Amino acid sequence: QVQLVESGGGLVQPGGSLRLSCVPSGRLYSIYTMGWYRQAPGKQRELVATITSGGRRNYADSVKDRFTISRDNAKNTVYLQMNSLKSDDTAVYYCNLKDTSRNVNYWGKGTLVTVSS
Repeated sequence: QVQLVESGGGLVQPGGSLRLSCVPSGRLYSIYTMGWYRQAPGKQRELVATITSGGRRNYADSVKDRFTISRDNAKNTVYLQMNSLKSDDTAVYYCNLKDTSRNVNYWGKGTLVTVSS
């Protein structure tokens, strides 16, 4: 079974930056999409950004021009660079891996990002 471990969350002031990492473990197939989702208190989980094995990126409108998703294929690791953070970015961020050949999703346990003075 695939396991996903997120790290990099914490407390940051408005306008600051954080970099999240997601490290998969277990047997992985070569073709998969990875991404980040988030869930704020009282709200549904929402897509933040995704990246395919070929490097195609997709972002939520709320984070475009502020967040950057990337992946290191040698390490099978995905990153989320978050700049110009706002209080509305406060949420638990979840890593996701989709095995596109089998249409199966795997989820991490989440890492908390708090943007506050």
